[in-house]
Amino acid sequence: MKKYKIKNLSCATCAAKIEDGVAKLEEVNFVSVNFAGSFIRIDTNNLDKVKKRIKEIEAEVEIIDDDQEEEEEFYVKKELTKIFFIISFLIVGIIFKDSLHDTPYNIAEYVVFITIYLLSGWNVLKTAGMNIVKGQVFNEQFLMSVATLGAFAIHEMPEAVAVMVFYNVGEFFQDLAVYRSRRSIKSLLEIRPDHANLLVNNEVKEIAPEEVNVGDKILIKPGEKVPLDGEVIEGNSMLDTSALTGESVPRSVKEGETIMAGMINKSGTLTVKVTKLFGESSIAKILDLVENATSKKAKTEKFITKFARYYTPAVVFGAILVAVLPPLLVEGQLFSVWIYRALIMLVVSCPCALVISIPLGYFGGIGGASRKGILVKGSNYLDALTVVKTVIFDKTGTLTKGEFKVSEIVPANGYDKDQVLKYAAYAEVNSNHPIAQSILEAYNNNVEQTLVGYVNEIAGHGIEAEIDGKVVIAGNDKLLHKKNIKHDKCNIDGTVVHIAVDSKYAGYIVISDIIKEDAELAIKELKKLGVKKTVMLTGDNSFAAETIAKKLNVDEVYSELLPEDKVSHIEKFISESNKNDKVAFVGDGINDAPVLARADVGIAMGALGSDAAVETADVVLMNDTLSSVPTSIRIAKKTRRIVWQNIIFALSVKLMFIILAAFGIATMWEAVFGDMGVALIAILNATRVLKMRE
Repeated sequence: MKKYKIKNLSCATCAAKIEDGVAKLEEVNFVSVNFAGSFIRIDTNNLDKVKKRIKEIEAEVEIIDDDQEEEEEFYVKKELTKIFFIISFLIVGIIFKDSLHDTPYNIAEYVVFITIYLLSGWNVLKTAGMNIVKGQVFNEQFLMSVATLGAFAIHEMPEAVAVMVFYNVGEFFQDLAVYRSRRSIKSLLEIRPDHANLLVNNEVKEIAPEEVNVGDKILIKPGEKVPLDGEVIEGNSMLDTSALTGESVPRSVKEGETIMAGMINKSGTLTVKVTKLFGESSIAKILDLVENATSKKAKTEKFITKFARYYTPAVVFGAILVAVLPPLLVEGQLFSVWIYRALIMLVVSCPCALVISIPLGYFGGIGGASRKGILVKGSNYLDALTVVKTVIFDKTGTLTKGEFKVSEIVPANGYDKDQVLKYAAYAEVNSNHPIAQSILEAYNNNVEQTLVGYVNEIAGHGIEAEIDGKVVIAGNDKLLHKKNIKHDKCNIDGTVVHIAVDSKYAGYIVISDIIKEDAELAIKELKKLGVKKTVMLTGDNSFAAETIAKKLNVDEVYSELLPEDKVSHIEKFISESNKNDKVAFVGDGINDAPVLARADVGIAMGALGSDAAVETADVVLMNDTLSSVPTSIRIAKKTRRIVWQNIIFALSVKLMFIILAAFGIATMWEAVFGDMGVALIAILNATRVLKMRE
């Protein structure tokens, strides 16, 4: 699948038509046209045929290949100058209208107003004509052309020209608003590094990040963006991570620590060993997620696209009935009066306010969220977040920091503390689990691998290993019962690893984990936002789980779960939910992939650099703060609110003007506001999402 820039895409309806038309080609497996970002993402084996189809649908729109990519500019002064002269000519024409009218056959009047009309409306007329030839009759340009030419036919020339002139003014402000929105969205994506300083034989060579290989060494100077993911092998510095995580506080890094592409080096010079190619780096995935998010459309977007398809023909046929029926059915009614009213209905009824502002609103919501380190994979997930009523949390690494420390060692049956810790360390030596790492850290001695025989990991229970000829078990209470090992205590407060040697109980190790500082506040915020139930799932024993759940005021807690048990619980909560309510799961993204995938909304926490989370989750929180969960819901709710404000406002104003036109109260001058004014207000309202504050 490739992404291409699209030139001259100035209409959201055009974008929808192109997407629909190209999708019907046999050579196309997938296509998504992004109006707000002005690009197309497509999977095809025949790009030439795609380009030809786009030309057939919209003659002026073209695909720009990667090596031809250029910035599409909007020349404000040039457009304003053109509008100024057209309006000046119109004012002069209106002032001298009576004098022009006195010429033979009104020739001067026709010459002046037709000239102004063509200056302001030639592009509209040309586009309407080309679309009719292609069989695409019902669109915005068609409505404007019919309305204004009809006004000429009934000798309402000043109004016909004024409609076209002010349509141009509205188009200018609309294009300006869309252009600025695109620039604002583009600024979100400017975290992409433009070069890397490759170290070759103690010399620095500036190359593109895509050309750097895994294992290469790069130099990152103060003020530069980190171009690729890697490990610091020399130097220390402060890094600005706000582009990735939304956190404003700089992060300190030193030798041996990992850093991610997109961070900005604030102070010292760093030498970094590259661990991932640019295409696999965190920043590349973020850029892809933000740009690709619009391919997963919300129901509201899909509805409006379909609505516009039927709305315009309905309006045209409605206007024809208004123009024809009253004069035929009611005595004394004039065709000229009702044709004028029908033309006003055509002017006011263009659906551009909706088809532009709604996708722009959703894209703004996704962009605004990404500024806070929250990556939402599609506008459908933004909508889903607004109706989340149950939030289920994993415990370790999500509600707690996952920074385990050995806090207590309790020996039994003649063993001492050192022996218990040693057996535990040898059994866990090859495990990457945080609990195993905390035991090895507490042991703080070399483990002689030659003494370790077979190792059998028992999922959800622990480890059985042969250590120096002895069978050692390190695991939870369930494992002891499974192996029929006698022990005094079953319920011990905290995370516990029991140790047994040759079926004899040797004691237990208590591992402590710390609750995240913002966990309690985040759960309170979720309740305020309408979440009815909070749940915690964990593989820990019930005592440890209940203690944490009580401190955080979590509604329900389920402990001692195997990985497959978590999926079963998620399915249970989904089946018990109301039809329109959603269930979200929040996990640390390392071992929660199946649960993240099964939930209505999978939210991966602290997923910076976690490939599994980025691939599986619907929402990726690039920082490690639980407060981002309520923030993501708040952003989603505001986005949806703004989208519905635009829908209600646009349809209400248009309906009001249609009714006023039918009763002969509204004029064409006022109808211009009902069309372009509404579109402009809706677009400006949609852009508020980009500038959202907490």
